[in-house]
Amino acid sequence: MSNNNLDAGHFETRVPLREVMRYSVMTVQSEATADAAAQKMCAEKVGSCIVLQKNKPTGIVTEEDLSCKLVAKNLLPSDVCVSTIMSTPLITIDVGKTVMDAAHMMVSHRVRRLPVVEDGQVIGIVTVRDLFSVASEMNEIMSDLVEIRSHVEMGSGVCDSCGAMADDLKRVDDRMLCSRCRWEENLI
Repeated sequence: MSNNNLDAGHFETRVPLREVMRYSVMTVQSEATADAAAQKMCAEKVGSCIVLQKNKPTGIVTEEDLSCKLVAKNLLPSDVCVSTIMSTPLITIDVGKTVMDAAHMMVSHRVRRLPVVEDGQVIGIVTVRDLFSVASEMNEIMSDLVEIRSHVEMGSGVCDSCGAMADDLKRVDDRMLCSRCRWEENLI
């Protein structure tokens, strides 16, 4: 089978990260208290804050950090600076990368959020939830394409045998074949 064919089992897309990232990022200064960070997160309904030290991103405080490093240890949130409970080093991804790159980074670094950077500045964030929404949409599109292709009996497109464009494709045993390939396989 030719590499030019649309194979429903292998469909690759290079969705730019810019298409799925959120551009509003919650930030907090490193000397801020944990309760101030938690209040900001609650007010904005987000699960994390990027921690800045002299306006440079140095870490991230997540709901899990607040729960495991503060509440579980029975510490008073107003007495604890976010710099002591933040996750560091900050794992980031460049804005020029793709959704697939982000997914690979999340898996390899075991993180659920990636701040998106451009020229060293955080300009957005992408989360596992963002990637799942793209994956879900892509799965629906692929399902529709497979369904459409399975119902086509004749038409134009790429021959599944020789890979050539043809206007006389006909479905034969779940393959779309041009007249030449049908003739070569004695199927005419």
